[in-house]
Amino acid sequence: MINLEKEIRQQPDVLSGIEEANREKITALVAEAKKRGIRNVTIAARGTSDHAAIYGQYLLAITAGIPCGLATPSAVSKYGADIDYSGHLVIGISQSGMAEDVICVIEDAKKHGALTASVTNNESSPLAKAVDFSLYCNAGPETSIAATKTFTSQLYIMAMLAAEWGGDDELYKALRKLPEITSELLCDMPTALEPIAKKYKELSAASVLGRGLLYPIALEGALKILETNKIKMRGYAVSDFHHGPKAQIGKGDLAIILACNGKTLDDEKEMCRELLAVGGDVLVITDKSDDFGAATVLHVPTSNYKHPDAITAFCCAITLQLLALKLTEVRGIDPDASEVLKKVTVTV
Repeated sequence: MINLEKEIRQQPDVLSGIEEANREKITALVAEAKKRGIRNVTIAARGTSDHAAIYGQYLLAITAGIPCGLATPSAVSKYGADIDYSGHLVIGISQSGMAEDVICVIEDAKKHGALTASVTNNESSPLAKAVDFSLYCNAGPETSIAATKTFTSQLYIMAMLAAEWGGDDELYKALRKLPEITSELLCDMPTALEPIAKKYKELSAASVLGRGLLYPIALEGALKILETNKIKMRGYAVSDFHHGPKAQIGKGDLAIILACNGKTLDDEKEMCRELLAVGGDVLVITDKSDDFGAATVLHVPTSNYKHPDAITAFCCAITLQLLALKLTEVRGIDPDASEVLKKVTVTV
């Protein structure tokens, strides 16, 4: 079994240990933020970690009513901007904890008296050492070039932060069900994906669409397929796809739509109908039994949490990881090797 597959399959076990590793620290972090009267969060990240940041951005707003923005690390690391982050919680997310431009944002924030935190898979990394509160993915070594288990770990930690800040015990309960839910998914989904991977063996380009909490999963899914298979993939928000990008879809062009139960489901279903109407080839990943017309449908487990897509986001992420893996198998590609990519990418 190659490293990528091993690490995808480790996710239920990894998710089962995250709360114990972080609950006390997250409780203390939120208590300190409230003590200081902090009402703004800024997150600095790159790549896959940036997609986890966007998930956190949505969930903090939805669950805790906290305005949350994404940092522009180059403004600090390249342009020398001195940004006033006073009154903010500034979070740096990096799997390795080595991202120098993210660390620059943290250092600038601390200079202005901001409360700082990190989410890393390396507790002794420079980023983890630079912050007031270091949160830990607890994912174990990740050696495959494509990040998988560290991504869902980051999602889980951001969801815990939102649950703690918003006093949402139901979200905590929903998160605790993820090891069982993802184990179920990993039993059934690989077989379901085999004919789909064969169908798209010669795929050269496609789009992945989602909205709200599923938008960052669309971004991440597109990245996973791109970096493992060299397929030109791009993720979009369904809402943004209407503003020009859907013109690229014609007869036979593939769009993968994440259409799970939640506030954005109707938008995702409408996009499915529109793309099918122009001859598009649509693959839907959903937890619903709704009619998606001529689309190919993959079913993932559902959640009874009030914002179910906060939980099905994990299922969609793992499904897209598995699709990336299955495509490498039918295309004869080793996803653990790359002439261009490295496991640890350090931007300055």
